[in-house]
Amino acid sequence: MPAELDRLDLKILDRLQTDATESSSEIAERVGLSQSPCWRRMQRLKDEGYVRETVSILDREKFGESMFIFAQLKMSRLSDTERERFVHAVEGTPEILEAYTLFGEMDVMLKVLAPNIAWYQNFTFRTLLRLPGVEDVRSTATLSELKCTHRLPLPSRP
Repeated sequence: MPAELDRLDLKILDRLQTDATESSSEIAERVGLSQSPCWRRMQRLKDEGYVRETVSILDREKFGESMFIFAQLKMSRLSDTERERFVHAVEGTPEILEAYTLFGEMDVMLKVLAPNIAWYQNFTFRTLLRLPGVEDVRSTATLSELKCTHRLPLPSRP
């Protein structure tokens, strides 16, 4: 963690992670600053890239039944162009919420939002197995969500 983040910066970042709709004056009151210095700190933290985006997290249950499926992909060796095509295809598929490269037997892990298993089976054949370089797909369907957060644990500073 960069040394330039002090205790107040960390408190501000924590408040932003908790509720980004709070005004700078509300955050200032919670962290023990006056409004103007708090606003300046918030702008600096955004300008320096500590805050990437400010979004609303939707309740997926309001949109009907769904499940997360983690798909692990075994990839063939890809050229730079094929790798770009793969990444572009993953980025352009809205049902793929997250994607990670892996160490180990499988090469890529995708977090897919699926309405049901039948839909996912079709998605596997019509989308995943057609991605550049995909040789094999191994999937794990979730039964329930025990924890879901986007909140990073921040260190405390004295």
